[in-house]
Amino acid sequence: MKAFTDLYTAIDQTTKTTAKTKALAAYFDTAPDTDKLWTIALFSSRRPKRTITTTKLRVWAAERAGIPLWLFEESYPIVGDLAETIALTLPPNSRTHNASLTAWIETLRALDHADEDTRKATVLDAWDQMGAAERLVFNKLLTGGFRVGISRKLMTRALAQATGQDEAALAHRLMGDWTPETTTYHALIEAQDAAASLSRPYPFCLAYGLEQAPEALGEPSEWRAEWKWDGIRGQLILRGGEHFVWSRGEDLMTDRFPELARARDFLPDGTVIDGEIVAWDGAAPLPFNDLQKRIGRKTVPKKLLKDAPVILLAYDLLEEDGEDLRARPFADRRARLDTLLGTLPGTAPVHSSPLIPFKTWGNLAESRARARDNRAEGLMIKSAAGPYHAGRKKGDWWKWKLDPLTIDAVMIYAQQGHGRRANLFTDFTFAVRHGNDLVPFTKAYSGLTDAEFRQITAWVRKNTLQRFGPVRQVRPEHVFEIAFEGIHASPRHKSGVALRFPRMKRWRHDKPLDEANTLDDLNAILAQYG
Repeated sequence: MKAFTDLYTAIDQTTKTTAKTKALAAYFDTAPDTDKLWTIALFSSRRPKRTITTTKLRVWAAERAGIPLWLFEESYPIVGDLAETIALTLPPNSRTHNASLTAWIETLRALDHADEDTRKATVLDAWDQMGAAERLVFNKLLTGGFRVGISRKLMTRALAQATGQDEAALAHRLMGDWTPETTTYHALIEAQDAAASLSRPYPFCLAYGLEQAPEALGEPSEWRAEWKWDGIRGQLILRGGEHFVWSRGEDLMTDRFPELARARDFLPDGTVIDGEIVAWDGAAPLPFNDLQKRIGRKTVPKKLLKDAPVILLAYDLLEEDGEDLRARPFADRRARLDTLLGTLPGTAPVHSSPLIPFKTWGNLAESRARARDNRAEGLMIKSAAGPYHAGRKKGDWWKWKLDPLTIDAVMIYAQQGHGRRANLFTDFTFAVRHGNDLVPFTKAYSGLTDAEFRQITAWVRKNTLQRFGPVRQVRPEHVFEIAFEGIHASPRHKSGVALRFPRMKRWRHDKPLDEANTLDDLNAILAQYG
């Protein structure tokens, strides 16, 4: 545990990628296999299930520190992180320990079915054996909020350095539904047949946003374009007579989209397809909101299956007849995909996402302007010669999204942020005008500079009208331009609408309150784009 705490501290205290990679590689070179396995799991979002509520942890920490609960609760938003607040609040430890990371995680897992007295005694005993840094890490395991500045790609690079294995091969080994309870370090990393899991997806190839005019990419003939659909990125895997559906976030979604089971009736074994899962009206994608009703459901009622059936709009063929095609040029993979799907009937649950023909970049810009008419977010531009690489790599895949929709709104509520922004007001609620009223319609917490957040924080503290717990009602004075990617009707919201990916585009110092947009303006956008 001490070695893992040192690793966590080293990573947390630097922003340099080389320093993080070096610390990780050194840890992987010396740590016990069981601790290495749990470290890989923790840094790839495979955290142990939380067994104790944060409410209980706050009460126990206040009791052990000998302070009233209200004082702890007042401290929490200032620190901005519960695990750190507890670590800072507790009195110094009276003893030490030599237990490993794995041993402490097993201690936590043993609390799954324990009564509250046992859980409390175990947690208090653990706190009494740890210094502040170890408590911080332990508390993050307790709360399930284990996040650190390490990408999976960086972790895989460090693991490759420590083991001498190929980074791309390791990235593939780490995909899938494994947990430290279902595998060992040897089976996952070292065994020759570690890639034999039938359900294992490939690491997803990701794109960068286009940073300049597409003309900078060179000859149009060297590129291919397709719609950037607004759905869920996924891989459909057919191996061993079974099918599996994975999201980009490595969430196994097979049972959530039972329509895709019919792919086994149309496609051969040994096929892996990358594409976008969309709700489908028989001819075109439905709005994302229709698909969203199915997200998070483990079982889908018949009405939803009827109202929002799904298909996979296929982008890429990653495996054919069991052969890994990722190193082949995109143009070749795409031709194989179109051949494979070209003879399927319209009732098949997998369709090719159409390529968009263009001879000039101007032609493509004209197509991009029609993206919303096709219920797309913009375009994907892919190098015809490019391989299917793991993660993001500049040069081969670009996303050319539409400019966002915007509306000018009034800030009416403010709340403090978390982490490094715990002392600033960064989370805001916005409203549009409706007669003499202001109707709240969205929240946003990103888009301003640190200097602007400090400026608005000073203003909020001087212009608070009422407090509702951590939320402050403020004087309706400041207008902000809110950018968003989509809009849909929502009876759950007072305004009747909900936005997709809202953020603050700019602070409109030039606009007074009576020039902010109205609810009618918002509904007009809904009528056009919803």
